[in-house]
Formats: sequence, C-alpha cells, structure tokens
Amino acid sequence: MVGVVAYVVSTPVFEGPLDLLLHLVSSHQVDVLDVPLAPVVDAFVAALSERSGEMSMDQLSEFLLVAAILVELKSQRLLPGPDAVETDEELVGWEERDLLLSRLLECRAYAGIADTFVGMIEAAARSVPREAGLEEGFALHAPDLLAGVTVDHLAQAYLRATAERPAPRVDLSHVTVETVSVSETVQALVAVLPVRGATSFRDLTQGLTTKMEIIVHFLALLELCKRGKVSLGQGETFGDLRVAWIDDRRPLVGVLASGQSDGSGDFGAEDGDEYDG
Repeated sequence: MVGVVAYVVSTPVFEGPLDLLLHLVSSHQVDVLDVPLAPVVDAFVAALSERSGEMSMDQLSEFLLVAAILVELKSQRLLPGPDAVETDEELVGWEERDLLLSRLLECRAYAGIADTFVGMIEAAARSVPREAGLEEGFALHAPDLLAGVTVDHLAQAYLRATAERPAPRVDLSHVTVETVSVSETVQALVAVLPVRGATSFRDLTQGLTTKMEIIVHFLALLELCKRGKVSLGQGETFGDLRVAWIDDRRPLVGVLASGQSDGSGDFGAEDGDEYDG
C-alpha cells in the first residue's frame, strides 16, 4: 500500500507529495496563504473512496495530522491575535507529529509483547501436570536421624556440650627469647678487654653457643669503636677481626659492677651507661 506521505497533491503553487508540501511550508519556502487546502482534502477523500479498504488506520491518521498542521498554520497567518507567535514557533506542529508517531510505535511494541505473552500462556495451558506419585519401589524416604540413639547417648552429649571449656592458651614454646642485650655486652667487654689485651673476634666469641650472642658481641664492639675505646682491624679479606683496647683509662671490674669510678678512669660514668641499641 502507498503511504499517505507519498500522496501527491496539486495546488496552484505546488504539486508533489503531501509531506514535501508540509516541509516547504515549515521552512518558509512556500507561503501557506497561497496553498488552498479545500482542494487537497477533496482530492484525498476522492482517492480514499476509490481505494476503499486499502488504506490502513495509520495512513488515515497521518493524513489527518498533516492536514491539521497545515490548517493550524494557515489559520494563525489569517487570524493573527495580539499574542501572535513568531514564525519559528509554527514548527511546533511538526514536532508534535514526530511525538505522536513515536508514541504510536511504542504502543505497537507493547501490543506485540502482549500478543507474545498470550501465545505463551495458551501454550502453557495445554500442559497437563502429573497427578500420580512415584511407585513404591522408586520412593525415597528420608533416613531416621535418631536411629540407634539412646537416652544415655543424649545425656553424654548434653554433658559434653555444657562442660566448661579450658581458656585458650597461645603456645609460645617455639618463640626464642634472647636475654642478652648490647648494653650488657658493652659493660662486659669493658671489663674484659683491658685485661685480655689484643685478641681476635673469633677468640672473643669462642665460648658463645647462639648466633644472636655473636651478633650482639659484634654490635657491642662497634659501639666501643665508635666511642674510641677499641680498635678494629682486618689484615686480609675475610681474615680474622683483630680487637685491641686503646683507652688508657682502665676501669676496675668491681667499680663497673657497683656503678662507681676510681677517679683515674671514669668510664663507668661516661661510657658505662646502658646502651639502647
């Protein structure tokens, strides 16, 4: 079927499709006052009579919409009021036409979905559910959870559930706690090195059993070297580390233990403080 937008109209100033006429009028290329609308309507009614039953409702409604827009534009030009609109506002009718067509397409989509649901419901209505149950041989019975459970079993379970739980304890037996500190080792070396004289780090740590004690002794020697009390040297690469006491002041062991000084070498007050390293 031929759409109404392709319907050809003939006027003194224009001859062609109806939708093209509306476009020319809206774009001000054709003056709507020069277009007689009565012959356009009469010709469409005559064509409708000749093709009775061939035009759909959509085509008829589209023609009425275009014709109504042309009539409105022409009436606004013929009867301008005190609040006459601008020429550009005459295109509002074209926008209303697009809005009407979009709503029509949306209604068609909803109608199509409704028809689909109706078909699905009718197809489901032809399904008959099974009313008979399973045969005795195929029936599955739930197991008896209390089978074999006696009163004594229940009592024992109650006692286990209500028994006092021991307080949780974190096992720290695998954690090694080192009691040696750098400050204590510094004080011990201050008492030993002046009497022992020059020695090597290997001999100094020969009686130690743990790796941490050796590390702490090395840090203590570095601290004494920083304070200028001992000298550290290594004759060759990867050779033994030589340790020698170079401070002339020689504090007594008993003085360090009591925290006092002998007057000649006050290392206990100056360098015998506890080291926080």
